Amino acid sequence: MAKPASNVSRQLSNFGAWIDERIPVSSFWKAHISEYYAPKNFNFFYFFGSLAMLVLVLQILTGIFLTMHYKPSAAEAFASVEYIMRDVEWGWLIRYMHSTGASFFFIVVYLHMFRGLMYGSYKSPRELVWVLGVFIYLVLMAEAFMGYVLPWGQMSYWGAQVIISLFGAIPVVGDTLVEWIRGDFFVSDATLNRFFALHVIAVPLALLLLVVLHLAALHEVGSNNPDGIEVKKKKDEKGRPLDGIPFHPYYTIKDIFGVGVFLTLFAFVIFYAPEFGGLFLEPDNFNPADPLVTPEHIVPVWYFTPYYAILRAVPDKLAGVILMGLAIVVLFLLPWLDRSKVKSIRYKGLGSKILLAVFAITFIRLGMLGMGEGTHAQTIESRIWTFAYFAFFILMPFVTKYEKTRPEPERVTK
Repeated sequence: MAKPASNVSRQLSNFGAWIDERIPVSSFWKAHISEYYAPKNFNFFYFFGSLAMLVLVLQILTGIFLTMHYKPSAAEAFASVEYIMRDVEWGWLIRYMHSTGASFFFIVVYLHMFRGLMYGSYKSPRELVWVLGVFIYLVLMAEAFMGYVLPWGQMSYWGAQVIISLFGAIPVVGDTLVEWIRGDFFVSDATLNRFFALHVIAVPLALLLLVVLHLAALHEVGSNNPDGIEVKKKKDEKGRPLDGIPFHPYYTIKDIFGVGVFLTLFAFVIFYAPEFGGLFLEPDNFNPADPLVTPEHIVPVWYFTPYYAILRAVPDKLAGVILMGLAIVVLFLLPWLDRSKVKSIRYKGLGSKILLAVFAITFIRLGMLGMGEGTHAQTIESRIWTFAYFAFFILMPFVTKYEKTRPEPERVTK
């Protein structure tokens, strides 16, 4: 009775060997999963990298199903979304998974970036990992903005009108650039069509490429850890890091737990608060786009509002656009602004800890102000927090160079 099973096992083994000769599946598995040694002191913040991958997959899968019923036409887009919500079997669930997933994507990415700031994951030898990560962030913002326009509700239409018009502030080429982006003299069917094409095909391809490069760069230099020390420096006689453990099965199992908690929260929001008080889906966007009726308050989705607050803090339109752009571009320079001898916030001085805490509060407060009505008092406060935002980057080289740091341990701690 055991012979048939043995034959099947042998055939599967032979088939696996045949595949391996043509595609190095087993060597890839060993190099990047089963024999990829990660530091053994990963904590809560190290869940968010794998969760970002999970949300990316969810967004792609739900997006595929949505495109089966969505009509990229100014005349039919809003009605097609309503059709998905009301008439397509489980369409409401797919749509809410996609819209909620967009917000959860940014929550996970922001926490992932904050972990990088805390533990110095941008410092040598991981500068390229960080730079590629910021490119992912930029492309993700473009993807989210284009997806936000597709439902063709009031906020979709007017949000597109406001954001695209910002390019008009660029001297000489501004008006031409705006017309080129819209594909028309105003936000219209042509705009919706090109945004749909970019959102569904071009930008996701760029995003996937950047994610692959991000992971390749990470696995080349190895993962950082809460202590900020290089585990590859101390190895046993077999060349394995003394403070490292195989990613599989240890972290794959740990990540499954994180995925379970995440999906529980994700499901709770989808089933009980998909609009999340207007943060994830604004009430105005449940009305069809009307070029003749301007919403009382036009503000972007919450994950763009910190930069929107910086834009509104400056009276001059061009200066506001430049400052908003610099707020993102300066993130690329972080690996060269931090001159500390240590990586992790655990061993940096009090100055670095205060800087990071103020920066986190600043970003959150700017986001809250960006969601406001833009009153005079809010504008003044936005200017104060904008100054605090850029002060983080301006002061970093001086604070990190001259502050007193604690010595890093020889081996990783818990």
